[in-house]
Amino acid sequence: MLNSTVYAAGRIAAVTLMLACLQLLTGCTGLPDGIAPVSDFEADAYMGRWYEIARLDHSFERGQSNITADYALQDDGTVSVLNRGFDDAEDEWRQASAVARFAGAADVGHLEVSFFQPIYASYVIFALAGDGSYAYVTGHKRDYLWLLARSPRVGEDVKRDFVQRVSDLGFDTRELIWVDQDKN
Repeated sequence: MLNSTVYAAGRIAAVTLMLACLQLLTGCTGLPDGIAPVSDFEADAYMGRWYEIARLDHSFERGQSNITADYALQDDGTVSVLNRGFDDAEDEWRQASAVARFAGAADVGHLEVSFFQPIYASYVIFALAGDGSYAYVTGHKRDYLWLLARSPRVGEDVKRDFVQRVSDLGFDTRELIWVDQDKN
């Protein structure tokens, strides 16, 4: 009787651990409540260089300026990602490579990005200018947010619209960092 109880407890622990690992691997790939990715997304048009105009702070870009992201569509349908930024404290350039895949349909602006495979995180494009000049991007929660643009600077009207829209969506705009792009 004791052996079957120990065996059952061990199986429950193993299943619980497996479910926890599965959640870790997939738990960051959802959508924030109330935020929908753009539809009619054209991956080819999105590829190329984007400049980071504003962001919420996070450890992997902390203290960096002149941040860019380069996207390239691969033959297998994935997207290669190269992020580059200048570490002001260390006075040197840093870069990180990743791979992205579509979370669902390729015409929806919801991708999953991995800098450390097999862990993926959501990359949700929830606004995209009609001319493709800027994009609003978030992660699976509201603690990740970026304003990206095709040029190192955007007009004050774009900045105001960004702040208003993301504030209406529940992002903490008091924490926005406006990225210095003067080294480009």
